[in-house]
Amino acid sequence: MKVFFLSLGCDKNLSDAEHMLALLADAGYEFTDFEEDADVIIVNSCCFIGDAKEESISEILRLSAYKEEGELKALIVTGCLSERYQKELMTELPEVDGALGIGSWDRIVDVVDRAVKGTHPELFESNDRLVTTEKRLLTTGGHYAYLKIAEGCDKNCTYCIIPKVRGHYRSVPMETLIREAEELVVNCGVKELILVAQETTIYGTDLYGRKALPELLEKLNAIEDLRWIRILYCYPEEVTAELMQTMLTCEKVVHYLDIPVQHASDIILRRMNRRTNRAELTEKIRMMRETVPDIRLRTTLITGFPGETEKDFEELRSFVEEIEFDRLGVFTYSQEEDTPAAEFEAQVDEEVKKERRDEIMELQQEIAFRHAEDMEGREIDVMIEGRVTDEEDVYVGRTYMDAPDVDGFIFLNTPYDLMSGDFVRARVTGASEYDLIGEIIE
Repeated sequence: MKVFFLSLGCDKNLSDAEHMLALLADAGYEFTDFEEDADVIIVNSCCFIGDAKEESISEILRLSAYKEEGELKALIVTGCLSERYQKELMTELPEVDGALGIGSWDRIVDVVDRAVKGTHPELFESNDRLVTTEKRLLTTGGHYAYLKIAEGCDKNCTYCIIPKVRGHYRSVPMETLIREAEELVVNCGVKELILVAQETTIYGTDLYGRKALPELLEKLNAIEDLRWIRILYCYPEEVTAELMQTMLTCEKVVHYLDIPVQHASDIILRRMNRRTNRAELTEKIRMMRETVPDIRLRTTLITGFPGETEKDFEELRSFVEEIEFDRLGVFTYSQEEDTPAAEFEAQVDEEVKKERRDEIMELQQEIAFRHAEDMEGREIDVMIEGRVTDEEDVYVGRTYMDAPDVDGFIFLNTPYDLMSGDFVRARVTGASEYDLIGEIIE
């Protein structure tokens, strides 16, 4: 039986997908990159915002056509969409032969087996169940991997459906994470571990009664042959001086943080049920940069939140100008059902949301381009991602300043024969928009 696996959405979804792939491989299933050849298709879905939900449904319907046109015997849906709308998927989309939620992906083999035989499996309501397995089949090329350290969220931001979909915050036990990390490094050749969760900075508070991320970092830092540890999704109010000091003392922890602030108007932050105001955000970022001077900060923002006035937007704009984030992305507000903000008055017109998003991105472009140009002449470690083409001696890589898929690259022209995951020392010789250009010096 050949399986075609499509994983949509975030890197946390991708981590779940890789665990499912390992379970299927152990059960004797093979994999194909060609959907038309598949006996089984699995869609690991997303429903974080409206566009993601639409993409998931569109892909499910598109792939279901292979039941008539190809070899397809079973179509399975996993992930956030099937957690949130499991019963609806099974009753309103007869094309779907099985649906698994967030906390039941470890049952994937049983569900596929039953679906292939024509038996619709039972429904699993599971979003408060923590599933962990240490074996994975990597889809990232093998030189980096996402390590999901917790599931769920208790922040309850008024715009966000995640707590209802992924459940309460549950940390993965530290010993489980260390074993998984060692497996990834020793047996899979992973050089960079990227720590992810809905919120990484409160890791361990539910299990150990304290923020245990610094301790986890110290243990991961001791793994031989691991080169980089990157931390994503840190709520700024939870970033502590202890965490920043750990970044300094653990040489493998790269000086990079993703801190989603969402807005800078105190009025909008309160309506979002965020835990900070603009002054506190500014002070926290100042602390980060003073403690770790070469730190690079990424953030995400939302434009067009209900009630956002022109004055609120100008506060956000001036904040971006003041802080000069190194990396920044903007979402327009998505009115998600079953969230408090969906019922708020003063919903903002869609065109206004997009205009404000574009204005922030234009401002950020100027900042990012200037920061890239300021890198000229600097020497820096680079992880090789691959060769641009077989005909050219040009390689593409990432520096500590860049997370996969969301940040920029550095391009190196060199006669050396390099492999993905190799580390080289390079000198930056120029910049091209968000990306850098360099030459290898070691």
